[in-house]
Amino acid sequence: MGELQELKNEIEKIKERNARVEADKAWETSLFRKVLIAVLTYIVIVLFFLVADLQKPFIGAVIPTVGFILSTLSVPFFKKIWERGRK
Repeated sequence: MGELQELKNEIEKIKERNARVEADKAWETSLFRKVLIAVLTYIVIVLFFLVADLQKPFIGAVIPTVGFILSTLSVPFFKKIWERGRK
């Protein structure tokens, strides 16, 4: 295989990797992912509250779920502060 063909293959591999990285980043920042995590968090907490026989599990599970959502929404804000401190 010629050197030119090897370079073309390497470039193609880099393009494929970049496409995967872009898809992963799009997933990480998607609203669908955030809503899915919130719903799954709520379900797990409700199940725990039901097993623990706590009162009003469906209402009680809202508080930790909202806390989780707020913590994930605040991460970008704190990331920007952290990045500014590194410069």
